[in-house]
Amino acid sequence: MYLTDVIARVFRSMLYLADLQARKIIIMKRIDSRSFDELRPVSITPGFQSFAEGSVLIELGKTRVACSVSVEEKVPQFLKGGGTGWITAEYSMLPRATLTRSPRDSTQGRVSGRSHEIQRLIGRSLRAVTDLSELGERSLVVDCDVLQADGGTRTASITGAYVALYQALQTLANMGVISSIPLKSVVAATSVGIVRGTMLLDLCYDEDCVAEADFNVAMTKEGELVEIQGTAETKPFSRENLDGMLGLAQKGIKQLFIAQQSAIDRLKIRN
Repeated sequence: MYLTDVIARVFRSMLYLADLQARKIIIMKRIDSRSFDELRPVSITPGFQSFAEGSVLIELGKTRVACSVSVEEKVPQFLKGGGTGWITAEYSMLPRATLTRSPRDSTQGRVSGRSHEIQRLIGRSLRAVTDLSELGERSLVVDCDVLQADGGTRTASITGAYVALYQALQTLANMGVISSIPLKSVVAATSVGIVRGTMLLDLCYDEDCVAEADFNVAMTKEGELVEIQGTAETKPFSRENLDGMLGLAQKGIKQLFIAQQSAIDRLKIRN
């Protein structure tokens, strides 16, 4: 009975590996010819805006986001007198960032629910890796403006905003306003999903539109999860799928850490 059990397990493992291999062959034929576990080309240009304390332009394939950080000598009411700082974010998309024109939030008289959700995600991700007590009673306001959208704008915003935040903190340290750069870790984010039964890393818009499951994952350099946003779009996904997508996301995020560090190194040379 034991031997039969072992043979059955080996057989199932062989079938599983064969299935994975078959899927890899299928997903090599992505819209932009990437493999299933490949990010779109990533570029992070630091100092994109001349007057902001920190800024970058992040390009992820056709997605482009300008991220800037401004310093304000005040904190929200609930933090006054506590001696600690704050990081908050605003997110918006230019009207022709997409295939058809989208109205500005300002013309609607309110921030859209989607924009509100995304800017809260960006703020939480950056606060998770910052020692706010070292900022004093001042706020860092992060603006993420989508110049062009082809999927992954919120994850690109987090990844780019971290570098802009680093530059702003470096600016404050160079001015003697703070004693050091109070970052506890690095944070970056990417998207993963299941498209036609196949797990894919870093979905572009056309893939995201037809995904059966869609995830946004923010993670620190130590592999700790900051946030997971996951939804079954057409049908439920298994725990095995969840673990697989988190592993795929971590692989992509490790590559984003390299891009972030490269941008930060360019900042250090400039200074």
